Amino acid sequence: MTVGIGETGSGAAAGAAGAPVDSARLAAALLGGFGLFIIVLTFQPFAGVPDTPEPGGSTGNLVNQIGYVSLAMVYLAAMLRLSERAVLAQLRTSSWIIVFMVAALSSGWAQEPDASLRGLLLTGFAMVVVVGILVLPRRERDFAGAVATATLAVLLLVYAALLLAPQLAIHGSEGVEGGHAGDWRGHLTHKNLAAPMFSILTMFGIYCWRMGLRLRGLAIIGLGTLFVLNSGSKTTMGFLPVAVGLVLLGRAIGRPRLILMAHGGLVLLIAALTVGTVLSPTLRGLVTGLISDPTFTGRDDIWRFASARIADRPWLGYGYLSFWQTPVVTTLEENFEANWDVRGIGSGHNSYLDAMLMFGIPGAVLVIFCLMVLPLRNYLRAERDPTRRRLADLFLMIVIFMTYVGMLESFFLNRADPLWLLFALAVFGLEFASRLRTRGA
Repeated sequence: MTVGIGETGSGAAAGAAGAPVDSARLAAALLGGFGLFIIVLTFQPFAGVPDTPEPGGSTGNLVNQIGYVSLAMVYLAAMLRLSERAVLAQLRTSSWIIVFMVAALSSGWAQEPDASLRGLLLTGFAMVVVVGILVLPRRERDFAGAVATATLAVLLLVYAALLLAPQLAIHGSEGVEGGHAGDWRGHLTHKNLAAPMFSILTMFGIYCWRMGLRLRGLAIIGLGTLFVLNSGSKTTMGFLPVAVGLVLLGRAIGRPRLILMAHGGLVLLIAALTVGTVLSPTLRGLVTGLISDPTFTGRDDIWRFASARIADRPWLGYGYLSFWQTPVVTTLEENFEANWDVRGIGSGHNSYLDAMLMFGIPGAVLVIFCLMVLPLRNYLRAERDPTRRRLADLFLMIVIFMTYVGMLESFFLNRADPLWLLFALAVFGLEFASRLRTRGA
């Protein structure tokens, strides 16, 4: 018998045999699927492009606050009622405690400590839903079914909008989105958020296929891939096959450690070819000869600005969510030579630079280690059990993919940002899979 994330295998949460057990199992699976549906669709789908084109959009609004606080209460109650205590007890020694401690401490020297802590609370409430998605399904097959149903529901809604109301799901030619005219953005605010999101949905399809849900898995793979190809995001089109190919190659040759070493090499290479270009003229010259836009649509100016500000406060940083769009930046004079006016942007378009801006270099190293390195160790532990390999492979694909995406976009601890929540789902999933026995049938 294979393993499910929400059970340690003791059967204590299963209750007595018969209909009540089936009802509880069905309710748990439905809640798992509904939670995934919500974090992917968001509470404000098809909201349009904001006046200031920020790929992640604003996630610190009243709708998200009410929605995720309410959902967190529902999922916390459901986990206490339907999940095993042994599963939830694993959270007491989770590396996530370190991540949230670093963020909470940094709030103490933020520009507005109260606002920073409110943002962290929203992130915490959203994490409750993420944990519920993982631990509520009783068997891995329940989890796979929930993933397939939720993902297909989102895809069908988005494709219905593309066909019936394309202005809601495709960048227009007017205003701030004119430069992306014709690119698909789906239910999200920007193609740079939508392309990675639908790449992860494609990975869900691969997982469903491998779990035996062939028709639904194939439909998800096809619809997800088609969306990515029409998003106009060239980097995502490159990162998706690399992440999927690395994991599946490692599984095919039975050498997961070798694949993780290759992943480490790619991380260094991508870092050198992106943010490295603002630090080294040699790398800048190399990239200029390789690609048509060595500025990465002007991101190099943002990275250069961020790097200089990190050097001003390298040890403590500026506090959680307390740099971009705060007086530290907005009161500066405009740099007319730069491609971007940093006073109006919401992130540094690089997760690692933003981590250093928020937490300082020591804090950023801790957070990056917990979110990017420990999951690789957890994968090696989880994949030793053949019954957990497909699940571990799914989560590793997401972690590898988002490690690359983080070179060009910011998502660490970004409240209710769907990309952040899916990344957190994978990190939590690998942690649980490395510790617990699960069931599949």
